Amino acid sequence: MALDPSAKAREVRIDPPGLFAYLGTPPGAKGVVLFAHGSGSGRSSPRNNFVAEHLRRAGIATLLLDLLTPAEEADRRNVFDIGLLAARLEAATAWIEQRRDTQGLPIGYFGASTGAGAALLAAAGRADIAAVVSRGGRPDLAGDALAHVRAPTLLIVGGLDTPVIELNRQALAKLRSDSDLVIVAGAGHLFEEPGTLEEVIRHARNWFLAHFTGAAQREARDERPSTHLR
Repeated sequence: MALDPSAKAREVRIDPPGLFAYLGTPPGAKGVVLFAHGSGSGRSSPRNNFVAEHLRRAGIATLLLDLLTPAEEADRRNVFDIGLLAARLEAATAWIEQRRDTQGLPIGYFGASTGAGAALLAAAGRADIAAVVSRGGRPDLAGDALAHVRAPTLLIVGGLDTPVIELNRQALAKLRSDSDLVIVAGAGHLFEEPGTLEEVIRHARNWFLAHFTGAAQREARDERPSTHLR
C-alpha cells in the first residue's frame, strides 16, 4: 500500500524549548499521535518510524520528536529524568494543539521504554489526551501519577521480556482508566522477531482509532446546541 506523499513526515522545530521532530499529517487525519522515545532514543528511531508510517497509512497524523536538545543529551541523567521528558511532551502537545493542520484533532501518546513513563506522567489528570499506548515500556516510572491518568491506556509487552511484563502488570493494577495489557508471544524487549512489530502496530492502530472515534463523537455531542426549553 503506497503512502500518500502528502502524509510523509517532514522535519519541524518546536519552540520553545527548541526540539526537532518529524511531523506527518495524512489528509483527513482522524487524530494525531505524539511519540515519546525512551533511553536516549529520538525522532530517528527506526522502530517508531516504522510504526508511525503504518499509523499514517491508517489516517493518523504522527509527531516523532526529540525530547531533549543535543546539549541536554550529553548529560545521561536527563535521559532518565521522567519529569523533564513529560514536560517536553506537554510542550509538544501545546504546540500541536495550536497548529492549523492538527488543531482540534484527538491526541494520543505512544511511549517506548522510559518514554512510556513520561507519556503517562504527561497524560495524568488531562482530559484532552484520548489514548495512550506503551510498547515494551516502563509505565511504572510514572509512579503515583498512574492513578490520575484518564486516557484509555494499552500496554504492549513482549512475551520474552519477563521482568518488564511484571512491571507492566503492576502499573496496570494502578491505572483507573480503561486499560489493557497485551503480551506478544515470542517477542523480546525490542520486538525484533519476525512479525512481532507488525502485531504491535495492529494493536496500537486499533486502540487509537477506536478511542479517537469515541473522543470525536463526545466532542461533537458537547458542541451540539441544546434544544431544551427554558
